[in-house]
Amino acid sequence: MQIPGRVFVVTGGGNGIGRQVALQLLNSGARVAAVDLDVTRLEETSALAGAAAARLSTHAVDVTDRHAVDAVVGAVLTAHGQVDGVINLAGIVHRFVRIPELTRDEIERIVNVNFWGTVNVSLAFLPELRTRPAASLVNVSSLSGLVSFAGQAFYSATKGAVKQFTEGLYQELIDTNVAVTAVFPGNISTNISGNSGVQMIDTGGRKVRATTPERTAQKIVRAVEKGPFRVVIGSDARLLDGLSRIAPRLAANIVAKQMKSVL
Repeated sequence: MQIPGRVFVVTGGGNGIGRQVALQLLNSGARVAAVDLDVTRLEETSALAGAAAARLSTHAVDVTDRHAVDAVVGAVLTAHGQVDGVINLAGIVHRFVRIPELTRDEIERIVNVNFWGTVNVSLAFLPELRTRPAASLVNVSSLSGLVSFAGQAFYSATKGAVKQFTEGLYQELIDTNVAVTAVFPGNISTNISGNSGVQMIDTGGRKVRATTPERTAQKIVRAVEKGPFRVVIGSDARLLDGLSRIAPRLAANIVAKQMKSVL
């Protein structure tokens, strides 16, 4: 689908990849409704947009609150008149610990944000997407949704759930105007740990290969234009994705070895 003149909802639009996607869509001539829990971060996104902020609306919404998400649909339509695409980027990680060390509150929080947040936004806006001549729904999973990571087991589980949910939507909407895409980024140089309220992991001075948020956003915006079934971002993601298909146990053992020092 064409980007200029179209209207896109971007969750997680207050920081990281979500902010970069919002800014790149604006720079491509789109109108954007940026959704985030943090008002201050949304204001920062608006400031970074410069003159393009005239085509940006910001909405402070908790994506885990289904009623609040339903209500923002009307606010976006009031601001822009239509919705042509939705990109679900809101997500968090939990503490880098073994499964039994997580509290039930921590587990429920990550499930609510990563999985139910994606479901809430997708279902709320899908009726509007169905009314457009061409529409895009992009849900961002993770490399962890393809290969589970020790120390981030519930993050991996929620991203795996996003994968299955998105691919189910793809199948159900395959003959409609809505193109559904699942995105699987590898290690991205954002502060997702800090934004999630957890401590960054200690890499022991080792350099960890990472893709920039800007490059990741370019790939996601390209996916909006082309409507592919799946996008895997980063050499680390492509390598582990391929290995997990050929030798799944070997892939799991490699990840376990990498994460051993963290745990």
